[in-house]
Amino acid sequence: MGDAAIRVVKEKIPVTVGKIIFSYESGMLFIKLPSGRKLAYAKPRMEKNKFGTYSLTYEGIGEQKKWTRIETYGPKLVENIVQGISRDILAYAMLNLRDKGLDIVMHVHDEVVLEVKKNERTVDEICDIMTMVPPWAEKLPLRAEGYKCDFYKKE
Repeated sequence: MGDAAIRVVKEKIPVTVGKIIFSYESGMLFIKLPSGRKLAYAKPRMEKNKFGTYSLTYEGIGEQKKWTRIETYGPKLVENIVQGISRDILAYAMLNLRDKGLDIVMHVHDEVVLEVKKNERTVDEICDIMTMVPPWAEKLPLRAEGYKCDFYKKE
């Protein structure tokens, strides 16, 4: 993934890796996820790093909560892609839950908290809804677990 991003920044041409599309538009590096949503990296460029080699950098909010240049590399881009896809799957599940009339009161990372009247739905029914595969992720194996309780608790 790092090589694809570097090529796009250097040559300003789109590069496809599997179902991921890297592109450069209007001074931004975009990574198009299978859902169609894009991750954006502002003003990407190659810069010499502290080791004297070149690496990909972009503008973003740094540790001091100010705009700065941030260095990135292949595994970090993979992490961003995986987290982005995970978010898209959770968002799809939340839309399905809402469409089935379920009341989402909050979500935390990969969890959804629902307020459901007693005996209205089973945990298995909710897990079945949560594991409906998005059209853009055909054949992706999904699994969900849940539990009933009277108050939120982290398991």
